[in-house]
Amino acid sequence: MPRTSKRKAAPPSSASVKSSDSLSVRPVEKKPRTSKRKAAPPSSESVKSSSVRSGKAGAVKAVTKEVDRIDQLFDSYANKDLGLIDPEGVETLCSGMGVQHTDVRILMLAWKMKAKKQGYFSKDEWRTGLKALKVDNLEKLKKALPTLETEVMTPPNFEDFYAYAFKYCLTEEMQKCVDVETICELLNLVLGSQFCAQVDSITEYLKFQSDYRVLTMDQWVNFYRFCHEISFPDLHNYDSDQAWPLILDSFVEWLREKRK
Repeated sequence: MPRTSKRKAAPPSSASVKSSDSLSVRPVEKKPRTSKRKAAPPSSESVKSSSVRSGKAGAVKAVTKEVDRIDQLFDSYANKDLGLIDPEGVETLCSGMGVQHTDVRILMLAWKMKAKKQGYFSKDEWRTGLKALKVDNLEKLKKALPTLETEVMTPPNFEDFYAYAFKYCLTEEMQKCVDVETICELLNLVLGSQFCAQVDSITEYLKFQSDYRVLTMDQWVNFYRFCHEISFPDLHNYDSDQAWPLILDSFVEWLREKRK
């Protein structure tokens, strides 16, 4: 009988194993990784910018509210037909503050408002004055009057106020002079507390003389210069050869004659 072969089957080659593996094992797909990186914190510049914008918005709201209160106060004294605070409204305002309408501080208030027409305040003028004084109601305005007076009495401001007082009395269009009677009242109002003796003598002379019925701004300004610079009552440093207006030369001559 023929012999059967006892030879074992050859083991699969490495190539075939690799081939089989390549068929049976599939590569695992990798999912894209999500970023876990945190968002960068806002920069200091952006924080500052945001704070500035917020601060400006708050400031604008505060100013708007202040102006609204100032306007409401204006409306409580204004003549609705004129859209102005008229002389009657000014008297009511003064009464509310407990001062006379002839009080020099009311003239100072007009100066602070830059009021153009005597006895009248426009809404814009009212806003200008009250915002400058940092007041928005009647009680605050009343308390601000002493501070306003101190401000006006400083030398540079007083000179401006003194000139303003004359211009405030120019009630007619193109008017350049003020009558003597008004000048006497105005001198007492704005200079009487500082230069009482000088003002008394000047107003006495103005009422006595008959050469001048009205006075100019130049003459008005020189009254203050006289009170401020000239020794009184001896007048020893008054020199008529200097650039004094004729009315003051005449006043000094009249005063010297009177004292002989």
